[in-house]
Amino acid sequence: METIVFDIGETLVRDDRHWASWADWLGVPVHTVSALVGAAVVGGGSAEDALALLRPGMDVAEAELAREAAGRGEHLGERDLYPDVRPALAGLRSLGLRVVVAGNRSARATEQLSALDLPADLVVTPDRWAAAKPDPEFFTQVLKAADADPRTTVYVGDHPAEDLFPAKAAGLRTAHLRRGPFGHWWADHPDVVDSADWRVDALTGLAGLPGLVRERGAAHAGAARAGAADAGAAGGEGSVREPGRRPEQDGTPTLRALRSVR
Repeated sequence: METIVFDIGETLVRDDRHWASWADWLGVPVHTVSALVGAAVVGGGSAEDALALLRPGMDVAEAELAREAAGRGEHLGERDLYPDVRPALAGLRSLGLRVVVAGNRSARATEQLSALDLPADLVVTPDRWAAAKPDPEFFTQVLKAADADPRTTVYVGDHPAEDLFPAKAAGLRTAHLRRGPFGHWWADHPDVVDSADWRVDALTGLAGLPGLVRERGAAHAGAARAGAADAGAAGGEGSVREPGRRPEQDGTPTLRALRSVR
């Protein structure tokens, strides 16, 4: 592998402040929004479904513009990053891998992420493209911007329908992250188990993925795997789950209607 591409929401960035800001904008308790988003996740729905229950008929895109105009729009800062983000990205770059950040966020988010000076070679969002995830064109544009070959590129994300499935269809290798509501709820679904080349519980587990750093030298790979093993022993933070293990299909929630909540 040569390039690792990361989703943003609930992969690098916690979304709790995002939903709290929506709750504040709509004048409802935070736990109400969180509960409705959770219900949407379980039902394979979207954020629009959750927010529409609070404000029937609301155009979410227009509401986002209104929030922006009122100075209460999207904001990403250091406190929004998961604690494993900087060490994981820096560790992968130290192995000689190209690190790219690419997700469905606005131009404002791109500026804010860039200002955080993450240990990444490139930060891109689809604000200037005619496509966003899960459109296959999104992945075409990401690979073009990163000058990357899909056969030597891994896409890391939590959302099966937005990250895992379309990245796989575009020819990339995939790592499913058990993080956030989608990452946890759908982690053991048979479709996710079958589609993910790797499944990880934290970004610190990426450095120990079998074959990921094979071309980067045995010494680097050995050190990376040893570090991942230590992280796993210290509490499972960097553990890697085997992709071949399938849960029982009876009663498993369907992914058929799964859509985005971002």
